[in-house]
Amino acid sequence: MTANSNSIYHDLYIRSTPQKVFDAFTQPEHLNNWWTLKCSGSPVEGNEYNFYFTPEYDWYGKVNKAENGKAFHIKMTDADEDWNPTSFGFDLTELEGGVDVKFWHVGWPECNHHFRRSSYCWAILLQGLKNYIEKGIIIPFEERE
Repeated sequence: MTANSNSIYHDLYIRSTPQKVFDAFTQPEHLNNWWTLKCSGSPVEGNEYNFYFTPEYDWYGKVNKAENGKAFHIKMTDADEDWNPTSFGFDLTELEGGVDVKFWHVGWPECNHHFRRSSYCWAILLQGLKNYIEKGIIIPFEERE
């Protein structure tokens, strides 16, 4: 990451437990309900995740940090030109009645259309994650941002 890189940050509160939030963000069967079309991987440092959206967007990342119920960080390893230098993840803090989620996606080389669109999409997707955890709502993949 360079000093001139761009970053995305979102904070949200989810009425749940840290473990349920962690699982929804790290277990492929849950990721497929709010983000990916198909996903594989396990939250163990050094492991690889495959984030499959379409044949053109069949991306990979390596787990840099996995603290069960607390934090999960991914470094992209095989994606498109804009996503390759980036890392994303979250850190969780348990609060009364819920969890404070501090999401970040850092290392973007340019503040271009893709960066700006991804920032918007993350906000919408994280709202989908919140609704999935709190209300059991699954938005069909074709209707996600």
